[in-house]
Amino acid sequence: MLVKKSEIREVHGISEERKQRIMDFLQGAVYCWCKNRKDEWFAARDLLGGDNTDWEDTPMSALYEKLKDKEQAGIDAGWLLKRVIDNDKRSFETKEEFVRQYRWKNI
Repeated sequence: MLVKKSEIREVHGISEERKQRIMDFLQGAVYCWCKNRKDEWFAARDLLGGDNTDWEDTPMSALYEKLKDKEQAGIDAGWLLKRVIDNDKRSFETKEEFVRQYRWKNI
């Protein structure tokens, strides 16, 4: 959950089933980040960019197919990531420095 609540927007244009698959995929990415980089801040671009920009054959491809616009697909991915983090049983800090970032508050 987010320690400090903030707006979470809805993502439209994909089925609830596909949206849930995307959120499950993102939840796995968050778990991996928290396990391997405990005290480091992360953003959607850290989980889905760089070496991970090929979304083909992943649940993330639904966003790209829907939009055919990488920038907007990334924005929608960010909103879904924020929802995943807010629904997580663990606590996360958040800040915004050009992009929204998160860090697991490992107490």
